Amino acid sequence: MLMKRSRSLMIAAAILVGFGVVGLARAQDDEGRVATLRLVVVRDTDGKPVRNAEVVLRPVKRNGKQGKGEIELKTDADGKTNVDGIPYGTVQVQILAPHFQTFGGDYEVNQAEMEITVKLKHPADQYSTYENHPGDKKPQ
Repeated sequence: MLMKRSRSLMIAAAILVGFGVVGLARAQDDEGRVATLRLVVVRDTDGKPVRNAEVVLRPVKRNGKQGKGEIELKTDADGKTNVDGIPYGTVQVQILAPHFQTFGGDYEVNQAEMEITVKLKHPADQYSTYENHPGDKKPQ
């Protein structure tokens, strides 16, 4: 029973990714060429892989606006994920992972195989511009 359920989930995930690729492909049109995109997500501080990071790919139209369709992926234990069938043109890459700053960047897909390595940073310290905020207590 567990094997059937697991297999059903894998098939459903493959179908959803397939629809995402179709939507992404329809959003751009660059002579029908497509690429295999490999992404590697590592920590900025030590280069160690970031596991289970959410990677979202979105097409960018020629006018710079976001196109229709998106693909959501997760990184494996080595911080890697990949997808086939990404159309040539600009793709927006967004990466979200707990305890790291959200990453976003646009990349030009112009080769049959491409690898993008992203170094995630930990959140920076935040500072206030208010010296004595109304809710702050003064030292006694």
